[in-house]
Amino acid sequence: MRPTVPRLVNILVPVKRSIDYAVKIRVASDGKSVDTNVKHSMNPFDEIAVEEAIRLREKKSTKVDNITAISIGPTKAVDTIRTALAMGADTGIHIIVPENTVVEPISVANALKKIIQDKKFDLVIMGKQAIDDDSGSTGGMLAGLLNWSQGSFASKLDINQDGSKIEVTREIDGGLEKIESKLPLIVTTDLRLNEPRYASLPNIMKAKKKKIETFKPEDLGLDFTPRFETISVSEPQKRQGGGKVESVDELVSKMKEAGVI
Repeated sequence: MRPTVPRLVNILVPVKRSIDYAVKIRVASDGKSVDTNVKHSMNPFDEIAVEEAIRLREKKSTKVDNITAISIGPTKAVDTIRTALAMGADTGIHIIVPENTVVEPISVANALKKIIQDKKFDLVIMGKQAIDDDSGSTGGMLAGLLNWSQGSFASKLDINQDGSKIEVTREIDGGLEKIESKLPLIVTTDLRLNEPRYASLPNIMKAKKKKIETFKPEDLGLDFTPRFETISVSEPQKRQGGGKVESVDELVSKMKEAGVI
């Protein structure tokens, strides 16, 4: 009996250019958006996804053929793709849209579906959410559109030796859940999956020579017209200063006055 030939897995990793996590978000003057004239970087959950794709290839038992990073965004989003390439991704895809274009999750999912079907990817590893809109819905929408299985909130990932099945450990309330699925599969990453690496200077230089395909939405037959309108965006109410009490009785009295108890 002939041994099973290991399957080569092609991985797609969506990466989003979002406002840097260290930047204090401020409401824009129109009251319907936030100020985007600030530092941007790769969405942290997407960094974790890139790192996990690279780690899967580094495991001798996993046969990864190609890792492709894809981003939908303005011209500056190419820097986000280059970061993924410097970390270890092989190629990039950039769907270019004008600056400050709102691309809703369903539009992103439809774009990814088109790319996946055209390029024949087996596995999508993506952040569970973006820190700018906190939607957390793109992974589920993509799985639904493709009719693929999904492993969400992954804290551990393992592919078997012949590349046919993948085991996902998920974080759930009160513990962990392990699920197993055949490829193709959508995986969304949680914070505890890994610690992303820093790109070395030689790899940053190499990333400049790696191929990035560019498309416009119309090239792929896509329509990014928003389905929703943002009515208003406002900052949370400022917290009022607290006070000190001398005893438990006084604390209880203050809480009753505030209507807490």
